[in-house]
Amino acid sequence: MADWDLKKLRILRTLHELGTVTATAEALHMTPSAVSQQLTGLAKALGVTLLEAHGRRVRLTDAAQLVLRHAEAVFAQLERADAELLGYLQGEAGQVRVGAFSTAIPALVVPAVQELRRSHPGLSVAVREAEAEAAYELLAEGSVDLALSLAAHAPTPRDPKFSRVSLLADPLDVALPAGHPLAAEPGLRLADLAGEPWIFGSSGPWSQITTTACENAGFVPEQAHAAADWSAIWAMVAAGMGVALVPRMAMAGGVGAGRGVRERGSDGVALRVLHADQPRRHVIAAARRGSEGAPGLARVLAVLRQAAAAQPPGEETVQSS
Repeated sequence: MADWDLKKLRILRTLHELGTVTATAEALHMTPSAVSQQLTGLAKALGVTLLEAHGRRVRLTDAAQLVLRHAEAVFAQLERADAELLGYLQGEAGQVRVGAFSTAIPALVVPAVQELRRSHPGLSVAVREAEAEAAYELLAEGSVDLALSLAAHAPTPRDPKFSRVSLLADPLDVALPAGHPLAAEPGLRLADLAGEPWIFGSSGPWSQITTTACENAGFVPEQAHAAADWSAIWAMVAAGMGVALVPRMAMAGGVGAGRGVRERGSDGVALRVLHADQPRRHVIAAARRGSEGAPGLARVLAVLRQAAAAQPPGEETVQSS
């Protein structure tokens, strides 16, 4: 029987993910020569060629891809074994580490932590703010146990390393200056705002979400101002500088200075629900595949679902200064 060395298999998986021996060595805190030696030893033990030269780089052979498919199943089984052992040793006590994007923390994570303090005081949650790419890096390396992100910026459901749970389809409402001619327009549609100056981030998830929603409505938004902070966006809308899409979780959870967007209506912003063509962003939670059965992690997922289900429905609001 071949010698399936788990340490060496993890090195092979990291090389497959990062593409170069140098990057693999840096990620695993090894030297490039040590990485090469470990992979040479693995190839010898398995009796197959794992790497082949490709210019100045190396690439995995078909045999290496086959090895990795089976290795992923082994890693998932080990995660399940760890989860069952944790349940045996600790029950529902212990700590779950959560990485989450900014608006998810006040809207979902904080209510979940508050519920756990009441119902399971022996289970603690450590929260780390991180956008999608960073959250999944932390999840893959074991620095967090659960990652909350937007589905559009998460690994695909077929990624063998992670399992995904849908939490919420978060509606996007539109913020207009209170005196805007369309602020009280009945049946307002996103397409009605095609000629308006828009405010959204210059790059990253929120830029893509805004442009995609507008493009689905039949137009490309003219970006008048770039901002990612909700308090800054809200202030610019109130000043009549443009319009913006606002996630309802930001309204419910609160932004800037501890005040929710809905509470800031007196600042001269009209907040409208786009009933006819409501755009949404989908929020998911992800864990390393096989680990989702750990009692503490399962409990945190359960209260996160409760927090998502408790998000308030949209209200047709028109606020003025």
